[in-house]
Amino acid sequence: MIYGALGVDVNLISIAGFVWFIFCWFGYTTFARKQAKKRRCIASVLHRYRIAWMRRLLFREQLIADTALLASLERQVTFFASTTILILAALLTLLSTSERLFELISDIPGVYQASIFDIQVHLIVMIAIFIYAFFTFTWSMRQYGFCSVLMGAFPRANSEDDISAEHENYIRHVAKIIDHAGHSYNYGLRSYYFAMSTLAWFIHPIAFIFATTMVVMVLYQREFHSQTLRVMDQIDS
Repeated sequence: MIYGALGVDVNLISIAGFVWFIFCWFGYTTFARKQAKKRRCIASVLHRYRIAWMRRLLFREQLIADTALLASLERQVTFFASTTILILAALLTLLSTSERLFELISDIPGVYQASIFDIQVHLIVMIAIFIYAFFTFTWSMRQYGFCSVLMGAFPRANSEDDISAEHENYIRHVAKIIDHAGHSYNYGLRSYYFAMSTLAWFIHPIAFIFATTMVVMVLYQREFHSQTLRVMDQIDS
């Protein structure tokens, strides 16, 4: 058994760190999703703008700017999906040469002496994270594609007086699908944040726990208390 400076089994700390990691990831995702329905956050403010965007589509003859904007959003997601594939390829290569990685890490001062099995487990966890990220990014891409079709079928109105229940239905539901696409993109980005915290696992399980906690704090600050959120919220207030 490997013991740390506090006389505690490092393997137990590592297991506790992984449990904390899972709890923080899924716990924060659930928290953010529920809070978005109750309070001001990036997701709720963006939903207001998406509804306003869809409402303006009713009166536009040409949708060139709108389709370009939607294509730009889709390209951002495509970039991360492609990058995720490259990261997965690199991680699989590292997994196949974990013995060499073990020798490299063992020579770094201040890093706890993990076994080859520990390193393989860390890499497998990272691979699982990026597989999840890839699926969420590609699903986001597909949803943006669905939105392109729906925007093409959008009913037109000549004035505010011409807006019917059909128009309101389109506005509400198309904005919701763009919302879903944005959430999927956000889940993928969150995967990158939490994957960064697993890098600290190679240093020490306690560093892993600390890094995971810091990721949650950064995500919370940016989504619920950032300067960008305050400015966006003030634009249409």
